[in-house]
Amino acid sequence: MKNIVLGLVFILGCNTHIWSQEPDALMINTFNRKTTSLNGVWHYIVDPYENGYYNYRYEPFDQQEQVSANAYFTNTKAQRPSDLIEYNFDESDTLQVPGDWNTQKEKLYYYEGTIWYKKSFDYTKTEDSNRVFLYVGAANYKTEAYLNGKKLGAHLGGFTPFNFEVTDLLKEKDNFIIFKIDNKRSKEGVPTLNTDWWNYGGITRDVKLVETPLTYILDYFIHLDTEDNHIIKGEVNLKGEANSAHEVTVEIPELGIKKKLVTDASGQGSFEIKSRKIDYWSPENPKLYEVSFSTNEEQLKDQIGFRTISTQEDDILLNGEPILLKGISLHEESPITKGRANSRADAEKVLGWIKEMGGNYVRLSHYPHNEHIIRLADEMGILVWEENPVYWTIQWNNPNTYANAENQLQEMMQRDKNRAAVIIWSMANETPVSDVRTAFLTNLIKTARKIDSTRLISAALEQSSDPNNPNIKHIDDPMAELVDVLSFNQYIGWYGGTPDLARITEWEITQNKPVIVSEFGAGAKQGLHGDRNTRWTEEYQEYLYQETLAMLQKIDQLKGMSPWILVDFRSPRRPLPNIQDDYNRKGLISEEGKKKKAFWVLKGFYDTWNKSGNK
Repeated sequence: MKNIVLGLVFILGCNTHIWSQEPDALMINTFNRKTTSLNGVWHYIVDPYENGYYNYRYEPFDQQEQVSANAYFTNTKAQRPSDLIEYNFDESDTLQVPGDWNTQKEKLYYYEGTIWYKKSFDYTKTEDSNRVFLYVGAANYKTEAYLNGKKLGAHLGGFTPFNFEVTDLLKEKDNFIIFKIDNKRSKEGVPTLNTDWWNYGGITRDVKLVETPLTYILDYFIHLDTEDNHIIKGEVNLKGEANSAHEVTVEIPELGIKKKLVTDASGQGSFEIKSRKIDYWSPENPKLYEVSFSTNEEQLKDQIGFRTISTQEDDILLNGEPILLKGISLHEESPITKGRANSRADAEKVLGWIKEMGGNYVRLSHYPHNEHIIRLADEMGILVWEENPVYWTIQWNNPNTYANAENQLQEMMQRDKNRAAVIIWSMANETPVSDVRTAFLTNLIKTARKIDSTRLISAALEQSSDPNNPNIKHIDDPMAELVDVLSFNQYIGWYGGTPDLARITEWEITQNKPVIVSEFGAGAKQGLHGDRNTRWTEEYQEYLYQETLAMLQKIDQLKGMSPWILVDFRSPRRPLPNIQDDYNRKGLISEEGKKKKAFWVLKGFYDTWNKSGNK
């Protein structure tokens, strides 16, 4: 379609009215599909006033019959010397994708607002009848996506994937993708305005084109039956020709399994397979099987482990046996680039430290992390807590906020529901008790259980002090009745008192459920030494860990912990010069990769903490 430049306005053709739309149904397992990477160098334009999106009346260009040539998503070039075009992507600076803009360009370190990204490419399909999707691993926070000047749609949320079908818009030559990425925080957002981590902006995870046949495997979920661990159950969902049944073959060659099923008119089918030869996945034996799904048009493979996770009274059971979760919390920052983590090398480094610590478990805080770390945890045998970014105080009574939170939860679960390492879906962190908050989280739990009944549900709950004795703590959060595992954060000795207060603090927990202490810790500047009662020294942090671990062992129901935190991470709430310098210093390892004394305290504890727990 030829664009005709008319002064400052050009006509987009017959279908000129372009409206925002939701992404297409999220496909899973892009790791094993035919893909073309669009990572690498992208041109960018900083647009704090959003001049490339709104006209001077603050009306969106992409919702107008005649669109200004100065709408950045058109990528318009001047055709005549008299044309007034006030931008040029091809002569603008560049950023690497994936990557945050804050750590790539010093001038963007604190920037919150809109930046436009542009990438040009050629593409030829392997089969003319095939479909092509644009898949984005994550972009923070609101993304408006355009291909060749046409709007694909928009996505909200900075930590989950999304995709748009682009089949009909692709050309063999001279395609251009433009993203408007806006990382401004908002009251109605998820998370909301106030967090304790860096608001990295940009296209922070992989971007790729995914090519599929006309009817393709959109989704599948394969797992052990919760009642009989000799039965493998599964569901498959195809997308393509409507009202047409298709045969799907499920194979697990190592188990000698080959099962055929026929999908219904909606593209859905299910199966059950019995096998007494299953080698169950565990931290000691992270066994993954190659599983393939085949239709007449497509074969898709995945690497899947089989295990059960459940609770029985105050025990957590992995494959029917009690397990202690020896863990640590982690933010998604790269130990290599010091920005937002996005690579397998990042994951190898941090998960290697957890193994060195004697850990078997990681709490991925406070949002879904990238798929590399989830898949590597599968390979290495590290159990995973994944968390929806419902954090602190958000707009509990706002229907749009709830819809956003639910959508991010669904996208997280959709991507990772076939990973054996993931054992806990967390709904929220440190949310103050109220009726509207409890209703909000209750509905999220209902959604999570509907999608996946095979995993545990938790959240970092609120706790309270006994009115007659402030040194006795309770969990009286109403969410305690709905979760499978009781989890709470506590900072005795850091935000309240000094570490010796731990000696006289006790928990009286009335619910007969396992307990995971989801956070505890203290700040320390690596290399700063002094008396154990001097804050910010390694000795203070070491002392707090010693006293806290002794205190927590008094909790009979304690079955896991994830202290705060593995590595120091950036936070704008931490400005103390020469100590914090924009870093939360509660890490057991500095941002430079140097271990603090408390690392070895926790390692010593994990080396001796056994499955008998505290009984």
